[in-house]
Amino acid sequence: MNREPSPRDARPDGTSRRDLLKAAGAVAAGLGGATRIAKARTMPLIKNGRIKQSLVHWCYEPYWKDYDAFIQVAKDLGCTSVELAPPAMYPKLKAAGLDNAIAQIDMSPDPPFLRGFNNPKDWDKVIAATKTAIDACAEYGFKRVIGFTGYSEGLTPEQGADNCVEGFKKVVGYAEQKGVTICLEMLNTRAADHPMKGHPGYQGDHTDYCVDIIKRVGSPNLKLLFDFYHVQIMDGDLIRRLHELKELVGHIHTAGNPGRAELDEKQEIYFPPLMHALLDIGYDGYVGHEFIPTRDPLEGLKQAVTLCDV
Repeated sequence: MNREPSPRDARPDGTSRRDLLKAAGAVAAGLGGATRIAKARTMPLIKNGRIKQSLVHWCYEPYWKDYDAFIQVAKDLGCTSVELAPPAMYPKLKAAGLDNAIAQIDMSPDPPFLRGFNNPKDWDKVIAATKTAIDACAEYGFKRVIGFTGYSEGLTPEQGADNCVEGFKKVVGYAEQKGVTICLEMLNTRAADHPMKGHPGYQGDHTDYCVDIIKRVGSPNLKLLFDFYHVQIMDGDLIRRLHELKELVGHIHTAGNPGRAELDEKQEIYFPPLMHALLDIGYDGYVGHEFIPTRDPLEGLKQAVTLCDV
């Protein structure tokens, strides 16, 4: 995410983020290095621009470790944001005229989604991390910060939801003052074959569960991060859900299912109708590409931004 991997980033399945990045690095080496590929610029590919598109930093970090190189890739593609970027990248994004569509929180040494608002024992840390991210966003003119329920750790769904409502109420007023929106992400708990493809044990694993929390908090500065990949796995019915939740959707993520891979013919989600649905509901935020490359990462990104440029 937004820090160096730690050996303590262990997931419940025993896999660490360090393992993930090592594996991704091996894939990058096998692909011949995307930094060299990126020099062949036949871009930008985004022509219509009705959908604002963004690149999620952690997915592509193993291929473009240099901030400047990755920023250039985003600009070459026609994307106007690099999101979940490390704070060290913020001045470079600003200088390049790019947004950070949604900011990460730093819960080191844990990954940011492991501990959240569902457990009072974690409130001090998660609220402090959220406020720090909000302050950075306010300083640089960024508008959204990510939020998580956290893992259940023995809490019932009812307890977790009640705690989330109380916990978010402790920080959402601060977000309102700073003009920043917190976006609560629903994550799937079904995929157990990879530490970043699914999150067994995460409490907010259904759309309605997260929406209930958001409605009970009752602030325009708490919305839903609608990740097509995660929602498809747990709930499906993506277009209907977008229309039902149009007032609450604060951010969008993409990835192909199954596998959290490219937006191509090997997966079950067809993205152009989803983009049209976003236009239909008047969504004016960003669509962030958050797939894990299985082949040439630049070619996968070209395919994704072209497909979503409706």
